[in-house]
Amino acid sequence: MAKRDLYRNRDFIPDFDAIMAETEARSRAFADRSRIERNVRYGPTPRQSFDLVFPPEPAPDAPLHMFIHGGYWRAGSKETHTLVAAPVIAAGGIAALVGYDLMPDTRLAEIVAQVRSAARHLVELAPDIGADPKRFTVSGHSAGAHLATLLASNAPGDDRPPVLPKLRGMLLVSGIYDLSDIPGSFLKDEAGMRADEAQAWSPLASRHTPGPLRIITRGEVETAPFQDQAVALHALLTRDAQQAELRTEPGANHLSIVFELSDPQAALGRKLSGLVAAS
Repeated sequence: MAKRDLYRNRDFIPDFDAIMAETEARSRAFADRSRIERNVRYGPTPRQSFDLVFPPEPAPDAPLHMFIHGGYWRAGSKETHTLVAAPVIAAGGIAALVGYDLMPDTRLAEIVAQVRSAARHLVELAPDIGADPKRFTVSGHSAGAHLATLLASNAPGDDRPPVLPKLRGMLLVSGIYDLSDIPGSFLKDEAGMRADEAQAWSPLASRHTPGPLRIITRGEVETAPFQDQAVALHALLTRDAQQAELRTEPGANHLSIVFELSDPQAALGRKLSGLVAAS
């Protein structure tokens, strides 16, 4: 029997398509009852934009939170993840759901640069939308968690110190922090990631800047790479005396964990609300 690819989550989640459809449906439903400003550009291509979701009665100098979607760098969209804004809104924050161009047409270095540009743009925009730029936090799921880590780190691929936003906290959900196995995985043709890109942009090979609290979590029933890399990133951060917290979400898999993240009453949703409120 051929060895199963532990990155191919579809093989380990029987209701994969149903969860994806439910995530999109919940996002549409939440958008229908929310105040949203769609497709605010931060770069020249259509996907270089973000959606802003506002609380019903925003207070002055509200906290600002940025969410980065997953999809293994080659799929996914901000529109299908609007539901993640719910715990941010519950905490009185303004949520920014960020898009970016995708592999294989766009190289990983450019995607990292785009997400960093989006964060800087949001900080600059904050006063104009009623947010406090000093109360800036970020979260990401899967590949989005990988990209989120690079908002507060200097990676091997950085040929000079990057211009990074000042973050108060980060919530990293089911992330990939060692990319070395991705070029040979099922994503070989879909993402086209090269070995040199994997080495250049792996968070476990990066120098992480001090300051923000980093909360690292994954689902209890996720495959070994997501478990092991969460533990390894937490160990790296604590070794360097960074503020870091390691969690596991009981019963959650790589997709259903987004339901936990987006529910203001769930433990992970409350963690997101608390991160935003404390910023």
